[in-house]
Amino acid sequence: MVRRVICAGWLIALAAQAQPFQLPTANHALFDKGGEERFFVGTVGKPWMTGTFGCVRSGGWQMHEGLDIRCLQRDSHGEPTDPVLATADGTVVYVSNRPSLSNYGNYLVVRHLVEGLEIFSLYAHLREIRHDLKIGQAVKAGEPVAVMGRTANTHEGISKDRAHVHFELNLLVNDRFASWHKKTAPDQRNDHGEWNGQNLLGIDPRLILLEQHEQGAKFSLLSFLQNQTDLCRVVVRKTDFPWLKRYAALVRPNPRAQKEGIAGYELALNFNGVAFELIPRAASEIKSKAKFPLLSVNEAEYQKNPGRRLVTKKGNHWELGSHGIELLDLLTY
Repeated sequence: MVRRVICAGWLIALAAQAQPFQLPTANHALFDKGGEERFFVGTVGKPWMTGTFGCVRSGGWQMHEGLDIRCLQRDSHGEPTDPVLATADGTVVYVSNRPSLSNYGNYLVVRHLVEGLEIFSLYAHLREIRHDLKIGQAVKAGEPVAVMGRTANTHEGISKDRAHVHFELNLLVNDRFASWHKKTAPDQRNDHGEWNGQNLLGIDPRLILLEQHEQGAKFSLLSFLQNQTDLCRVVVRKTDFPWLKRYAALVRPNPRAQKEGIAGYELALNFNGVAFELIPRAASEIKSKAKFPLLSVNEAEYQKNPGRRLVTKKGNHWELGSHGIELLDLLTY
């Protein structure tokens, strides 16, 4: 009996290690067949799909970078009381207790290191953040960090019936965001420094959680990132920028560039702008003199997910849109 208990405990520990991310609330209907309406909160008058990740709003032209997860518990006034839980072991990097300063309302950001990759979870519209949480403080997976709410600075607000936690998993674009923002938009406020939402690129938590649930110990976050669908491929002429170091595991070797010298990188971007493959390129491989040469566009992916407007088609010609140029400028700043 003792041996069986030990084996069972070892298997549970192994499963937990293989699945780095947990659901951020007690609502687990995501894993139930047909449970989506009990898990996601859609926008006003719209179906549950509008509470998922992706180009799911405004006819596909509005990007939603997280999951809006429905509450399970309410107080006597109908307000949500669900504990919000850390999705993985990590360190608190940002706490915002001034809801008027962001569409996120009260929000919290936690840094995680998974397979050598820095991933940042974000929890928004919080009623309150745990009072003792400080920047730099370690938290464990499943540890309560906040209480679900409906704070935001939007004009329409969030009604009681739509109370939810907005949950994101992100990659950080650039440590120098505040400097870049001041240079490129000197008249615009940046109340959140490096933790401005513009500096966080979301990946789909729903797909990650479902693949973990299905694959168990076989799940790999690195593999998940490396197997994104490309929206486009571009070249940047910079050879030293933060993304290269933070996400070095996404760099693919190129013997020619290693031999001749690296003059830039070819980037594969998914529809949300995540550079999931970086290939060093020699000067002899970079033909165009454009600042950010556009190599290819996956038109089928664009038709499916146009919301970020990273590329645009003029006649039969594709080019980077202003949002795509801005993203690459920030990425390589």
